[in-house]
Amino acid sequence: MNKDKRRLILERLREANPHPETELEYSSPFELLVAVTLSAQATDVGVNKATRKLFPRANTPQAILDIGLEALRESIKTIGLYNSKANNVYKMCEILVSQHGGEVPENREALEALPGVGRKTANVVLNTAFGWPTIAVDTHIFRVSNRTKFAMGKDVVAVEQKLEKVVPKEFKVDVHHWLILHGRYTCVARKPRCGSCIIEDLCEFKDKTEVA
Repeated sequence: MNKDKRRLILERLREANPHPETELEYSSPFELLVAVTLSAQATDVGVNKATRKLFPRANTPQAILDIGLEALRESIKTIGLYNSKANNVYKMCEILVSQHGGEVPENREALEALPGVGRKTANVVLNTAFGWPTIAVDTHIFRVSNRTKFAMGKDVVAVEQKLEKVVPKEFKVDVHHWLILHGRYTCVARKPRCGSCIIEDLCEFKDKTEVA
């Protein structure tokens, strides 16, 4: 795909959604960090259901340490893998309190040193909480990037590196949100809704469908 076509795609996505936001519910960098950590192999809807129960009770690292691990587990038990996720969040809170004054560090290395936080989670937090032009690649973005031929790569890291290279600076803060929402609602995995896609004529996917 050439750069002119990529730019047209980004301009259309921006026109349709000028100020994209994550569908995870949060009101602070810490709440976002917890929500993204819980979202691994879970839907945003499922995570929001759990955090609506957790955050009114405890939404700071110290508050979660105060209610204890068992109460944390109980609050998020509707999410898959909740035991291991609760352990990670609790250990994360211990580190945030002891090493970062209870604040979420605006630093990739420090974020990735936290339990349960990998590159993708760090990218989401840096982008969404702090406005960095980072691009977190999940299964939706990986699929859309490869299927459309916008930014092809054999794994999520390769796609991230390609996106970093081909996305103009003015779009970098928002491109993660545009692509994930496009993959979640239009360019879905099994049968993409090409008939209702705003970039269908620019997409280089060969097996387009007529599903609206």
